[in-house]
Formats: sequence, C-alpha cells, structure tokens
Amino acid sequence: MAGAQGGPVESIAINNRNFAITEDSDASVDYGGDKNEILMNGDGTGRQSKSKKPWKVSGLGVVINPDNDDHEFLQDVIDKNGFVDYEHTESDGNTYYAKGQIVEDMEKSTKTASMEITCSGAGKLKKQ
Repeated sequence: MAGAQGGPVESIAINNRNFAITEDSDASVDYGGDKNEILMNGDGTGRQSKSKKPWKVSGLGVVINPDNDDHEFLQDVIDKNGFVDYEHTESDGNTYYAKGQIVEDMEKSTKTASMEITCSGAGKLKKQ
C-alpha cells in the first residue's frame, strides 16, 4: 500500500502555457468547495451556516525566462477580463484543472529568475 507523498508542485499551465516550478516551492492548495461556520444562538445552542469558497493555490515559485517573455505573458493574463485555463501536476503525479485567474501581486526575483504567484477561481480544482 502506497503512503502519502509530499513534494513541490512539478509544473503548471496557465492559459495553455507551461511553466516550470522551482524545486524549493512549498505550495498551499485549497481545492475549493463548501465551508462551514458555526453560529451561536442566544440560548447557547448553535446552527450551521454553509457557503461556497473558491479554489486557491499559493506559493507557486514560477521560473521566469526572459527569452520567452514569461513575465509579460503572465501580466497579460492578469490584464484579461475573466478566467483562463489553469492546471498543475503535483509530485505524486496527479493533475488538477480549473478555470481561474492570477491573484495578488507578482514580483520577479532577479536573483532566482522566478516569481511567486497565487492562482484562484470559482468552484473546485478537479482531478484529471
């Protein structure tokens, strides 16, 4: 029986363009779906409130190649209205797909030729 396997995300594709991920990336993945909140009543009892949450992948260290205009491509994705195709492959070989967008600021590290990005979208990341 195989056990759990950890490791960095191996690669991502944003708007059908592949990017390598730095080996030291420690991505955090929220696959999306429902979230629960417990609300208290005045008599000490409680009730459940359910709402939807987006999927989100943060801490992705994307390798940026200036010869491929990678930074400009990613900025163009941000500048678009609407969601684009997103896909990533985890170290165990499983691939997840959803429609989403790059969120939060992107800043390139000139020392490592990489930038950390966060992607998010409505619904769930789906295993392919």
